[in-house]
Amino acid sequence: MESAHMSKRYKIAWLEGDGIGKDVMEASKLVLDAIKFDAEYIPGDIGWEFWCKEGNPLPERTKEMMKTTDAALFGAITSKPKEDADKELDPKFKGKGLSYSSPIVGLRQEFNLAVNMRPCKAYPGNPLNYMDDIDLVVFRENTEDLYSGVEFHPLPKEVMDVLVKNNPKMKKFLKVPLEDIAVSLRINTRKACQHIVRAGFEYAKKYNKPTVTLVEKPNVLRETSGLMLREARKIAKEYPNIKLIETNIDALCMWLVKSPTDYGVMVASNMFGDIISDLAAQLVGGLGFSPSANLGEKYGVFEPTHGSAPKYAGKNIVNPIAMILTTSLMMEHLGEHDKAVKIERAVAAVIKEGKVKTYDMENRKATEADKGGTVRMAKAIAQKVEEQ
Repeated sequence: MESAHMSKRYKIAWLEGDGIGKDVMEASKLVLDAIKFDAEYIPGDIGWEFWCKEGNPLPERTKEMMKTTDAALFGAITSKPKEDADKELDPKFKGKGLSYSSPIVGLRQEFNLAVNMRPCKAYPGNPLNYMDDIDLVVFRENTEDLYSGVEFHPLPKEVMDVLVKNNPKMKKFLKVPLEDIAVSLRINTRKACQHIVRAGFEYAKKYNKPTVTLVEKPNVLRETSGLMLREARKIAKEYPNIKLIETNIDALCMWLVKSPTDYGVMVASNMFGDIISDLAAQLVGGLGFSPSANLGEKYGVFEPTHGSAPKYAGKNIVNPIAMILTTSLMMEHLGEHDKAVKIERAVAAVIKEGKVKTYDMENRKATEADKGGTVRMAKAIAQKVEEQ
């Protein structure tokens, strides 16, 4: 007899986004169907198209829809520099003070998805593995830091006056014209630092990882990275069986390449976490193998870490494994542990067999002959799910 939990029908926000988002999302649906995941998928408008024609890449209707769902699956997003975004905006919206901002960053802030978890595992048989036995996970603070979006250009005089008054180091910029100064604020709060560090330690405790590595730059960024370091040291005392390793972002990048198996759980603020998770992803084959989860207290948005790769959009060429592994993370979040395990095992089995490969797994550029590879890979994984 099935439990009430087992029989639940979920509501999942289905956010394809831009470029190859549609391709990898459709591929993941083959695996979700194979796993017999009982869900209603509700499509949501999000991405570059809606910036261009509506002046908002994250429409209010999408956020309201998401509030009625259990979780969201997200494909890929296109983000371009300010000048390019302004050029592509519908003329009727120009001159109205609109400014493009990444909708995935907006979702993280709107739903307070403070934890970004990015596992990077080297699956046996993957010809792109830098080294065997790599099993890393990056915990990246998701709502603050340099991604807070508090920026100025040109620098308003009243902001300059306040900065000069409160920090004498700003005086060296007094002779620079305000229109020649751009400022981004790195904002870290004690609560967010505590939250992301604790998430890393709790994961290490649950999965018997012996260390948590803090990745910051407190010798230079004394206040923002310093706050993270101080809070990490306090929290580490609550976990006497787990060692806190303190590293600087630049040195850690070097050590990750040299000895990636020395690390298990890494914790970082927003931008540093973004950097090291891409580096860690390449160690296990690239972004085509790297899933991620944006987690709040009650809600989660699940996305692969790769971009929208517009030149491949609609060609069914790209690697869907990151997206499929992302669905496994969603299963775990929803409490569907058995389904999560089956998906990951199926991915591992297809990679180990090596019979089905996308172009990136052969370390070459995509060609016309590779069309359909996305679906072929998804079908192979779906078959392995059904065989379990």
